[in-house]
Amino acid sequence: MQISTSETGSKGQYTVTLDGHVGEMTYSRASPKLIIIDHTGVADELRGKGVGQALAAHAIEEARKGSWKIVPLCPFFKAQALRHAEWADVISG
Repeated sequence: MQISTSETGSKGQYTVTLDGHVGEMTYSRASPKLIIIDHTGVADELRGKGVGQALAAHAIEEARKGSWKIVPLCPFFKAQALRHAEWADVISG
């Protein structure tokens, strides 16, 4: 699954397009070493295909590469973080 990243100022998003449908995870950069994931949205046609999970895993990979932390404000991402104890190194709060 190919995930693209776009940032404008302090806002950013990870996006997946699959079979013409979009899934996205949006975030705000609170500081150079901290982002707040505030929303995950997946088209109904993509539900159950692991798109949200792939976006969450991508955010974790990016945080590890950039040596920054994630504040999980989004309910979906927060639930994923609670299920994945191995993500604790990049989860803040």
